[in-house]
Parts: sequence; C-alpha cells; structure tokens
Amino acid sequence: MIRVLIADDDIIVREGLKMIISSQDDMEISGEAENGKTALELARRVHPNVALLDIRMPECDGITAAESMLAEGLCAPLLLTTFDEDDFIIRALKSEICGYILKNSPAERIISAVRAVNAGGTVFQEDILKYVRDKISPTNGNEIFRELTPREVEIVRLIAEGFSNQQIAEALFLSNGTVRNHISAILEKTGLEHRTQIAVVWLKK
Repeated sequence: MIRVLIADDDIIVREGLKMIISSQDDMEISGEAENGKTALELARRVHPNVALLDIRMPECDGITAAESMLAEGLCAPLLLTTFDEDDFIIRALKSEICGYILKNSPAERIISAVRAVNAGGTVFQEDILKYVRDKISPTNGNEIFRELTPREVEIVRLIAEGFSNQQIAEALFLSNGTVRNHISAILEKTGLEHRTQIAVVWLKK
C-alpha cells in the first residue's frame, strides 16, 4: 500500500487529490496539511511513502518542506505547481526533489506520478520544462554528455524518462550495484550533483 501525504493550502485542491488517491486500491491517505510546516511535522509522525506538496504554501513552501523530507529520509516528495510560479519551479529543477507535475493534470497522470516516485523514479512534466527551460542558465547538454560511454548515455536517457535504479537494472539486464556505479561515473564525468539534474539537463538538449 502506498501511503500518501497531501499538502495544499487550498481545501478544494486537497479534497480533489484525496478523491483521486482514495480511488486506488493500492493507495491510502496518511495525512493532509495546509502548509509545508505542518506537512513536514506530519511526515515525521505518519511515515508516508509519497508526499504530494503544493509548491506555494504559507509558513513553509513545498520546496523547503520537500528538501527537508529528503534530507531526513522521510518520503519521496512530488511537487504540484502551476505555470505562474517560475521562481519556485526553477528552484525545484535545481534541487534533488523527485519530480513535479501540474495541479490540473488528469487523475491518471497524478496516479502514475505517485507510483513512479514511490518506486524510486523521477517525474518531470514536459509542459513545465518547456515553459521554463529558457529561464535556467544555459547548459549545453550535448557537451556535458560527450564523455559518456554508450551504456552511460542509455542510463541517462532512462533516468530522464523517470526510471528508478531497479527499473534501469531490469531494462538493461544489469545489477542494481552496476547501475549505481554507472550513475556515479555519470555524475563525475558531467559535474552534475544528482540524478534530478541529469534528467533536467538531458531533457534540455
């Protein structure tokens, strides 16, 4: 069972998300909050698997709460955003947060995103990436990935598609340890800091 924590200062949005999550046989609501501070406190108590967090919330925004959840190993955060939150989105893209999707995404996409981050994957909605890609410092993805081996390039592509380490291992018939070693080599060769940045730079190519 995937335990999901929902945090949004808009009660209508929270109720809508609760309906979507509760409709799934393999998911349940572990708690809800109206700001990032309460969400973080709840996560420490109820131990969710995934936290659906609005980016813009009072007291503590979703990115700050998500970064704390990751630092403490509490759960996999998934950010909810709109197109009018450029600064917040760019902060999220530069962090190690598991992913972000639009608030008005279809229920199927939200469910799929929750399952993906719960499995250790990443979720980057292409609509948002296209909207902000010119606002991020220019990066030549082709140059960054030039030193990679064909196998490493394939792993980068799968990371950008949201595959978890386990899914990459299964797709390429490798062990988890070998995948981790490849990712470490990719980070060293590219100078990137984490798999989220790998995905973002690849998608900007």
